[in-house]
Formats: sequence, structure tokens, C-alpha cells
Amino acid sequence: MAALVMERSGEMEVFARVVRDGGFSAAGRSLGLTPSAVSKLVARLEARLGTRLLTRSTRVVALTEEGDAYFQAAQRVLKALDDAEYATTTGAARGHLSITSSVPVGTLFVAPALSGFLQQHPELTVELGFTDDIVNLITQKADVAIRVGDLADSSLMARKLAASRRVVVASPAYLRRRGTPKTPDALEHHDCLRFSFHRPGRGWPFVRGGQGFEQAIAGSLLVNNGETMKQMVLAGAGIARLGRFHVAREIARGELVELLAAFNPGDLESINAVYVGGEHVPARIRAFVGHMAAWFAQHFPAEAKRKAK
Repeated sequence: MAALVMERSGEMEVFARVVRDGGFSAAGRSLGLTPSAVSKLVARLEARLGTRLLTRSTRVVALTEEGDAYFQAAQRVLKALDDAEYATTTGAARGHLSITSSVPVGTLFVAPALSGFLQQHPELTVELGFTDDIVNLITQKADVAIRVGDLADSSLMARKLAASRRVVVASPAYLRRRGTPKTPDALEHHDCLRFSFHRPGRGWPFVRGGQGFEQAIAGSLLVNNGETMKQMVLAGAGIARLGRFHVAREIARGELVELLAAFNPGDLESINAVYVGGEHVPARIRAFVGHMAAWFAQHFPAEAKRKAK
């Protein structure tokens, strides 16, 4: 009976890794097995269950309906095993850690911090993805998300890493070509770059005489992530409103110019590490969140929060 249980958990782990990694070869590399061995283990699992879990082609594998149901159940079982191991060990960080981050934060902070983190935790493998879309941690099977802005899902745990105000910026080349707006209403006559995931027609917040207001903007370019927007501003495509942490270096170098500082509302956006909580947070997640908190404390630019003068 014990041998059967060991076979089941091993087959389940291999099958789940094939699904997460997207194929037998990738799963084999992460598990230290040959693609043939991985394929045989999955075939043995399918034979024991009496159903096909994966459809195979020369390039990709895809879940069948039965395979999807088994994968969801396997995820719960494997997490329970991880939790059980955590409860009976010293809490060493090991296993697989999936991290998602917004593109600017990921590029500037998460990626540079990972080398030292992996050196400290050699038994971990890390899967890293950058997107400015909001990732559902549960459905996308991510362990930690580094998010900028308000947190809508109260069922998640969050640790604040930093905060930054937003600034309106343009390149010197654009300002020479189109002129420098002196008041927010002058933006109506400029190319303002917008995010495609914001609702159309949404304006930018400003303050005048102690009263906040929203200034309508328009422009011909929409982008889906902050890093692309910064590159377009540097190239002279228009005016943008970005986190100061993202453009502090370019402002200091004179590559970008901060505009309308007297009208900046000074609102701060939080940068948070978000993860699924519970009675026992896995050691790999606790270790990463703690590492990022220390990294932000050391490397986050102080000028990112500086009030407009």
C-alpha cells in the first residue's frame, strides 16, 4: 500500500510539472528526468486511471477535460503535501516559486534582486513573468504578485514594499517641437500617451488652489505596459504620466522633463507583494517576500516619493 501511495504522488508531481512547464522535455529538465521517462510516468498514470489526461502533438501537449479536472485536484493535493512538509521541517525554502510582476517594477527591482535570492536558496527554482495585466493568483497558479496600486481582492495577503507618486513627463525633443504646457488644460493640445487597460476618455488628476480635478486628455497612442510607455516618451512620441520611481533616473539625467509639478496632487501609489494567505504560508513565499522587502528598502529611490516644490 505504501508503495502505491508513493507511486501516486510521484506520478501526480510529474503530471503537474508537465502541465505547468508545457511539455515533456521542459518537465524533464526541471525534474532531472529524460523526456522518455516523463512520458512513461504519465502514460502509467493514464493507464491506472483508465482515461487520457493529455493530448499530444509534435510540439505541444494539451489537457483533456478529464486531465483538467485531475490537474486541479492534483494542485490541491500537492499543496497539501507542501504544507505538511512545511509544518514538520525547519521551513527551508525549496521547490518551485512562480512570481509575476508589473513590467517596470519587475525590470527595475525584481529581476536585479533575484540573483542574490537564488544564491541564498539553491533548492528553489523560480518562474518569473512580467505583465501589467492584473494576474489572478489562484487561476494563474502564481505564488506571488508584485502589484502597483490599490488592492481589490481582500482575500489575499499583502506586504507593502514601497510607495511612489506619479509625475507627468516628456522628452526635451518633444517639448522643443510642440511647446511646454504651463497649465493642465494645455494638455488638450498635446499628444498624451495612455494605457490601453484604462477606460477610454479617463483624464489625469491635478490640483489647483487646494482643489482636485481631472483633466481630460487625448492622444493617438495607447500601450499596454509602463516600460513601453517610457520608451515612447523618451523617443519623443508624447507626454505621459508614470510612476516617479520608473523615470527618476531619466529625469536626473535630463532625458525627461517633469511637467506641471505645481499642479501635481502628490497622491502615492503603493507597491505591494501579494500572495495567498493561510495558516501556513510556504517557506519559499515567505523567503521571497522578505527578500524583496529588504531589497526595496535598500534600492528604492528616495526621490520617488518627493513632493513637488
